[in-house]
Amino acid sequence: MKNINYKLIKLRLENDRKKLEDQLEQLKASRPTRDRREGSPFGKREEEAAETADLENRIALEKRTSEQLAEVERALEKFDNGTYGICENCGKSINPERLEALPQALYCMECNASKARNG
Repeated sequence: MKNINYKLIKLRLENDRKKLEDQLEQLKASRPTRDRREGSPFGKREEEAAETADLENRIALEKRTSEQLAEVERALEKFDNGTYGICENCGKSINPERLEALPQALYCMECNASKARNG
């Protein structure tokens, strides 16, 4: 089995956390305001529909970014309590290649596949 540099992975997770926190802050700061231009009622409806779609996309992006941030923070928590690299479901070691590819992985490949199948 391949040796893994846990210090580099932890540093990567810390950098990811900072990046995700910054992204989330920017997303929240750039939410559209309610200032509307006057114009034809049809243009206004179109504009409102576009704003609604934009807001829905922003909210979905904020939600996904928040979820990613939570995964990274959970992995860092596992570093702190000495359980990083151990599957949260079965307790087996997570493959080092998986951790290098996805440092915030909480499950081994088998449990992750099972979780995906079963929802």
